[in-house]
Amino acid sequence: MTSVASGATPTPSSTTTPASTTPTLQPLGRHAARWLILAVICVAQLTVVLDNTVLNVAIPSLTTELGATTADVQWMINAYSLVQSGLLLTAGNSADRYGRKKMLAVGLVLFGLASLGAALAQSPGQLIAARAGMGIGGALLVTTTLAVVMQIFDDAERPRAIAIWSSVNSLGFAAGPLIGGALLDHFWWGSLFLVNIPVAAIGLASVVTLVPESKSREGERPDLLGALLSMIGMGSVVFAIISGPHAGWWSGQVVISAAVGIAALALFAGWELYVPHPMLDMHFFRNRRFIGAVSGGILVAFGMGGSMFLLTQHLQLVLGYGPLDAGLRMAPLAVTVILINFTGLGVRLMPKLGTPGMIVSGMSLLAGGLAAISLLGGHSYGGMLFGLIVMGVGVALAMPTMANAIMSAIPPAKAGVGAGVNGTLMEFGQGLGVAVLGAVLNSRFVALLPLVAAGAGSLPAALARTRTDAERTAVQDAFASGIGTSQLVGAAAVFLGGLLAAVLLRRAERTGTSTGTGTGTGTGTSQEPAVAVAE
Repeated sequence: MTSVASGATPTPSSTTTPASTTPTLQPLGRHAARWLILAVICVAQLTVVLDNTVLNVAIPSLTTELGATTADVQWMINAYSLVQSGLLLTAGNSADRYGRKKMLAVGLVLFGLASLGAALAQSPGQLIAARAGMGIGGALLVTTTLAVVMQIFDDAERPRAIAIWSSVNSLGFAAGPLIGGALLDHFWWGSLFLVNIPVAAIGLASVVTLVPESKSREGERPDLLGALLSMIGMGSVVFAIISGPHAGWWSGQVVISAAVGIAALALFAGWELYVPHPMLDMHFFRNRRFIGAVSGGILVAFGMGGSMFLLTQHLQLVLGYGPLDAGLRMAPLAVTVILINFTGLGVRLMPKLGTPGMIVSGMSLLAGGLAAISLLGGHSYGGMLFGLIVMGVGVALAMPTMANAIMSAIPPAKAGVGAGVNGTLMEFGQGLGVAVLGAVLNSRFVALLPLVAAGAGSLPAALARTRTDAERTAVQDAFASGIGTSQLVGAAAVFLGGLLAAVLLRRAERTGTSTGTGTGTGTGTSQEPAVAVAE
């Protein structure tokens, strides 16, 4: 088999099997059908992102038709993201070891079958199990789609391809409630999952036909203990973050879950340093480019996750819009991201600003948009609209640049793991944003409540204690103030994170710890496994 190392040229000595029995192999670079393949994997990626948000609008239907309790509904929503976040590193490593095309196809099959099971569920338990199955398929799709992008595009076109792939996340967040609301207006709740099946089927046929196979020459040597520790660690930490706002940050389940997660991740790091063929090479963390991109990635996701959490409440509980109207009014953020990335504006700015400049500019704009919403959009949509557009420009500049920086700091042979790291950062950062900014909102709200509603833990509970219009206005003003304060805290965190990421990346460029896209030479390892790419 002809194998192609990172940046290497095939030599006759690398051929070990007859050409008649081995697929023709080519170096990493432009694939003839690359833009069609990108369209296919973006649609697959969109279904994964949609299923993070689409179920929220179906909560009343699930409560009525399935008899779901509040705890059931929380598990229906969280089972998907919990399983997906716990499996991202393992899924990416599996793609590198066993073939990215193969794992992409497996992910589509699992996602489609689990979606069918969710649509046909007759009890809360069945739907929770189906959602967990969708999370497994989703983890494979998130990691393999980005890994395939890294394989089929060369250095010149890769930034734009990643920008388009990244835009799908913003589109999914905005479109989820809209698509869910439109389907529920005409069909039963199971239609939310049935729409995934034809997408998965078309995607599978396209993947089998178009996508070239690629995998690391490291071989099929699974790091089973590493996979187990990463799943326990990430799953426990994400569960603690998800449970904190409802159960209480010092409750037994949150504290124990966080402790288990931190301990498992510490053991995971130690094991990865010891094992000969680790799932995640810990030497990546010696690369300043990687560290800078990771730091910034968490803060971008923090700002996005926290801001979406706050914006939905702002629109519905402060400005008084319904769920569908609120979703429509958040759409300008996603539209801005899509327009900038699909027109290639961000990619054209990259040579002028450089990676550090793109990141600090994007994250400053994201922070500025959050601040504008806090200061100008407190009681009207006009100020919020301006802030949403500014946020969209910031996200369009920062998020693809961050993903490209992470993937550039990791060798092509580890593209799946790199995608797993990127996905894990997004899940962790979004959960952290919701948790931290939600805590700021709650503490500020409780502190400003009038005496008649003192001690209430939520806006509905506080309003239920009021007796006059003046008291209700005071409660609503307290909540609006809490929203504004938490948005300002999020803006400050994102801005400081952008500065930190830019400084680390600038230092990496000056000291030469990273030498360009996809080379992986700054990882601290002397040799990198080759990547075999078959058409």
